Amino acid sequence: QVQLVESGGGLVQPGGSLRLSCVASGRIFRINAMGWYRQAPGKQRELVAVITSGGNTNAADSVKGRFTISRDSAKNMVYLQMNSLKPEDTAVYYCNAAVVSRPLSSSATDYWGQGTQVTVSS
Repeated sequence: QVQLVESGGGLVQPGGSLRLSCVASGRIFRINAMGWYRQAPGKQRELVAVITSGGNTNAADSVKGRFTISRDSAKNMVYLQMNSLKPEDTAVYYCNAAVVSRPLSSSATDYWGQGTQVTVSS
């Protein structure tokens, strides 16, 4: 199958920066969209940012201008650069990828990482 592994989370002060990374491995022919989601305690998981295979991006209004998503398709990696972090950004951040595993298939399967904790606190 496919595994996603995130890294880069941690504790940071308000106004600080973190960079999250996620690498996909396993049975991968092509990865369509890749994205980052987050879930704060007591809240539903929400989209943070997404990037298509063509490099088009979209982000939640709450992070626009502060977070930047990018990817290295050759390495099956996606990144989230987070600047000007706020306490309300505290959450577990999950990587997501829509993976096509077979050359003659057009259907993609969603895979998730295990999550990485981001805590913004003084």
